[in-house]
Amino acid sequence: MSFETRALAEKAFEMNAWSVIGKNKATKERKSVEIDVNDFPNFDSMSVDAACSGNPGILEYRGVDTKTGKQSFHQGPFPQGTVNIGEFLAIVHGLAYLQQRNSKIPIYSDSLTARKWVKDKAIKTTLQRTAKNDALFQLVDRALIWLKTHSYENPILTWKTKVWGEIPADFGRK
Repeated sequence: MSFETRALAEKAFEMNAWSVIGKNKATKERKSVEIDVNDFPNFDSMSVDAACSGNPGILEYRGVDTKTGKQSFHQGPFPQGTVNIGEFLAIVHGLAYLQQRNSKIPIYSDSLTARKWVKDKAIKTTLQRTAKNDALFQLVDRALIWLKTHSYENPILTWKTKVWGEIPADFGRK
């Protein structure tokens, strides 16, 4: 693999190998593609994700250190939830977790819906609250209260799955 500049090569060297693999492929138009150093994830961050077996189905979510993959928190399994609810809870849990540690690092999520719900401080789900999912909805209620009573400086960023691969918090069940 070659790079257009030494600076790009050094930046790639600092990253995990998976973050640059395939980024510098030869094309018919050009012999190499320059890597934009801004097109790498910020590894000084937290990544969050949720997994749901069925939708609704058994749900869990977690947050990990983006660079190391070390798990910071994990919740579930919950017997009945949706992936959107899990992704939402993962972001809010991440925000509260980081705030408790006085950390302003960004949080990556691959869920547009969950990021919108956090921004709006409201969820829009068709999942009905039942005895089976009441514990999950109690967490949703707490998360909504937290969002309405706390401010945070952590940017919530989009994980570029098509460019970077699966988010580090992914459960690997696809």
